[in-house]
Amino acid sequence: MALTCVADAWAQADSAGQQGPIHVEADRLTGDQEGHFHAQGSVRLDGQGIRAWGDDVYGSMQDNEIAGSGNTGIEREGDLVSGSRFFLDLENNTGYVDQPSYQLGKHRARGRAQKLEFSGKDRLRATKATYTTCDLGRDDWYLKASQLDIDRRSDIGIARNVTLRFKDVPILFTPYIDFPVESRRKSGLLAPIFGTTQTGGVEYTQPIYFNLAPNYDDTLTPRFMSKRGLLLNNELRYLTRGASGELHAEYLERDRKTDTKRYGLSFRHRHNLGAGFSFDTNLNKASDDRYFIDLSRKIAATSQTNLPREGALSYNADWWGGSIRLQKFQTLQDPLAHVTPPYFRYPQIALNALRSDVAGFDLSFTGEAVKFEHPTLVSAWRELYYPSIQLPIETNYFTFTPKFGAQYRHYRFDGDGRKDRELLIPITNLDLSAPLERDAVLFGRQFVQTLEPRLYYVRIPFREQDDLPLFDTAEADFTFGQIFTENQFTGGDRVNDADQLTVAFTSRLLDIDTVEERLRGTLGQRFYFREQEVALNNSLRDSNRSDLLTAISGRLTGDWSVDSALQYDTNNNLWKKFSAAFRYQPERGKVMNIGYRYQDESLKNVDVSAQWPLGSRWTGLARWNYSLFEHEMVEGLAGLEYNADCWAVRAVAHKFATATQASTTAFFLQLEFTGLAGLGSNPLDVLRQSITGYAKTNEINRK
Repeated sequence: MALTCVADAWAQADSAGQQGPIHVEADRLTGDQEGHFHAQGSVRLDGQGIRAWGDDVYGSMQDNEIAGSGNTGIEREGDLVSGSRFFLDLENNTGYVDQPSYQLGKHRARGRAQKLEFSGKDRLRATKATYTTCDLGRDDWYLKASQLDIDRRSDIGIARNVTLRFKDVPILFTPYIDFPVESRRKSGLLAPIFGTTQTGGVEYTQPIYFNLAPNYDDTLTPRFMSKRGLLLNNELRYLTRGASGELHAEYLERDRKTDTKRYGLSFRHRHNLGAGFSFDTNLNKASDDRYFIDLSRKIAATSQTNLPREGALSYNADWWGGSIRLQKFQTLQDPLAHVTPPYFRYPQIALNALRSDVAGFDLSFTGEAVKFEHPTLVSAWRELYYPSIQLPIETNYFTFTPKFGAQYRHYRFDGDGRKDRELLIPITNLDLSAPLERDAVLFGRQFVQTLEPRLYYVRIPFREQDDLPLFDTAEADFTFGQIFTENQFTGGDRVNDADQLTVAFTSRLLDIDTVEERLRGTLGQRFYFREQEVALNNSLRDSNRSDLLTAISGRLTGDWSVDSALQYDTNNNLWKKFSAAFRYQPERGKVMNIGYRYQDESLKNVDVSAQWPLGSRWTGLARWNYSLFEHEMVEGLAGLEYNADCWAVRAVAHKFATATQASTTAFFLQLEFTGLAGLGSNPLDVLRQSITGYAKTNEINRK
């Protein structure tokens, strides 16, 4: 028969604001007046944040200590430790367990040791210990260390004289290793990267991370390439109360292939100066045109053309703001696809203001003065000012907003004999919308369906502008966003003439319970009431209506989603642009993307990507982006991932275009130990960029 009691001395101490009571349950329980007790047989203790058990337990209420032997165990702070004997000082949260097996509940880690010591609530030290995140009964991988320290406050583990064993085969020995038992930052060696690329050959990369302070860190990454040499990469990140930034620097003393010194630099800094002022700088430089093509592993980096170098001082108040910016570029040229470098801005002075509800009116102003400079093209000062006024009228049935403004431009040219030019262009637009909604039932479910018609009228008189240079101007893509703007050109050197009306309809399906948008469909077209006179490169339209735009996007079912758009030439019955992307994702780790893009007989791409289980813990990874016009693959990826819960292995081959008629191939192989680190090259960034919806399979069931 079990006996239960509460140790009175602890209960009295708790009333004084010190320790709390200990509840003791045992087959036999004895004690004395000095506050000692002895519990025997199926002993259970509960209180002061711990649970303990054993065959034989002694306690001292005066010293606030307990000790046990014989099939003992302790549960503390979510950790479970069992062993042959334990001792606990409850006042100082110290103690030990002999011959323990431990499970760290918060971190899903476990192991065995010769001895486990408690040093306060937040620190554990295990002697002659093992450590793994594999489930009980499966020691697929584990660390074997002479000493293992775990700090709960920093969530960092430190092991000394460590052997990493995988499938009971030692694969790594190190005298010291520290690792995050959660996802917090820590200084030390990160997982080395082994791999091979077509341009660099066999590669070995060893990142070294320095957690210098809570608000700044540094990563030094030497990267050895058998075909090129040693590339040093350094990334410094910082965050203070008023500033943040990143500095990336790469340096290769001598490229064995080109016999040249090569480097890359990127510096981004943002600073809040106070009182509404801020400063922003973005500086980039590469040693040569082919730097990213030859040395980058990422397709986004190899496609860079213009590297900005700019700095801006800005001021922002409640309803107005301004800035001064200096901007230039380094243009990286592809020998087979030459591009004209953009103009430099030396300087650009901008002012913007918006004052709402001034006697019912909204007043706005945008203006800038820019000095455009170019080494081979005409340079000039351009001033542009655009004040406007609008009157929003809102009722329960419609919203109507008339707007009136005028753009003033002035050019002052440098050195080529051109006379100054100025233009004043009045602009009028009227915007009317009248949203409607109704209840609807679809596939047996209730929705709210909206119908949102919109009319947008613009009138701008013709002004001759063909003799003006194009400093920062191009024709905007014809999209749903663009058909509700006044100007069909981006930049400030052209304003189209207009007498036109945009008619559009949007319909949405909203979940009646969550108000989540499940599906959206849009249809729109612009109608012209006079012929076009302002154009770029004499590309005047020959019709009184624009192409028809349609788009459908949303979640068709719980598993299927779609995003599609169509631009259709109704005058000639031609498809100008078409894109459709379908995603099937019944659960995390199981996704298939199918896409198609077409544009003006110049682009026709099929894009398929997937992450899909193949059975027996294997997952297939693939992407195929193929150009039907050029009859070649733009990007291809094929890989396999094996998930064993506490470890995973990934093998990925990746091929992508780096320049005109040029491509590179890289191979990634990674063995990842869940909760520790990975060995091999890291394909995760490539997988996330190439396969939309990708998720690491060995983390899906561990969240």
